[in-house]
Amino acid sequence: MNSRVEGKIALVTGGAQGLGAAICGALVREGGKVAVSDLNHEGANATAAKINAAHGEGSAIALHHDVTSEDDWIAAIEAIGAAFGGLSVLVNNAGIMVMGSVEELSLDDWRKSMAVNADSAFLGCKHALPLMRETQPGSIINMSSVSALIASHNMVSYNTSKAALWMLTKSVALHCAKGGWDIRCNSIHPTFVRTPLLDDIVGDRDEEVILAKLAKQVPIGRIGEVGDVAAAVVYLASDESAMMTGSELKLDGGLTAM
Repeated sequence: MNSRVEGKIALVTGGAQGLGAAICGALVREGGKVAVSDLNHEGANATAAKINAAHGEGSAIALHHDVTSEDDWIAAIEAIGAAFGGLSVLVNNAGIMVMGSVEELSLDDWRKSMAVNADSAFLGCKHALPLMRETQPGSIINMSSVSALIASHNMVSYNTSKAALWMLTKSVALHCAKGGWDIRCNSIHPTFVRTPLLDDIVGDRDEEVILAKLAKQVPIGRIGEVGDVAAAVVYLASDESAMMTGSELKLDGGLTAM
C-alpha cells in the first residue's frame, strides 16, 4: 500500500462496478478509506467486501444510495460520519447515458439524465460540505465527460447534463474559496472508457468493431481504461493537487486538441 491519500475518507457514488469500483480500490490502495455508494446495494457490498478482504476489515463500507434522492444523500453523509468520523473526498461518479437527439428523446428520459448526472452532484456537494468543513483539507471530484466539451447529434441529454456538471464544479470551487475553506472542487473529462456505460453506444452491434471505431476517433489510438481515470482521481484527492480548484482535467487522448 502507498500513502498518497493516507488518512483520507472518501465517498464514491456509482461504486458497485466499472469506473466507480476501480476508483474505490485505487483510493484504498493509496491509504484511504472509502464508502462505496450505489443504488445497486448488492454490487456495492461486493465491492466493499473485495476491498476489505484485500486491505483489512473497515477499509470500506457499502451504502444503498439513490443519488437523485435528497433524503438518501442526508442519510449517506450521516452514515459516513458515524462510520469514519468525517469526510475528506467526495467523488460524484454516478452517471447514465441515454442516447437520443433533441427530437427523439422523451421528456422523461431528459429529466432522468439530468437527475442522475447533474442533480445528484448538486445534492452531494450541498450535503457533504458541512461534514467536509470539519475534516479539511477536502476535495470534491465531479466525473464529467469529454461530451461536456464537444457535442454529438444523438446525445443531447448526456452532453447537456455533463456540461451542467462542469459548470457546477466551478461554482462550488468558488463558493469554497470565498468561504476560506481548504476544500477544492474539480472535474474530470474522460473520453470513451471501457465500462458498462458504453453498452448504450454499442447496442446490439459487434462490441469489438464498435470499440475499434471509437478508438479511431481518439488521437492516441485507444479508448480509456478505468485505471487511467482512477489515477486522476487519486491525484485530485491527494494533497499533490492543493493548488488546483475550479479546473477541468481532460483525459481525452487529445480529442479536444483537434
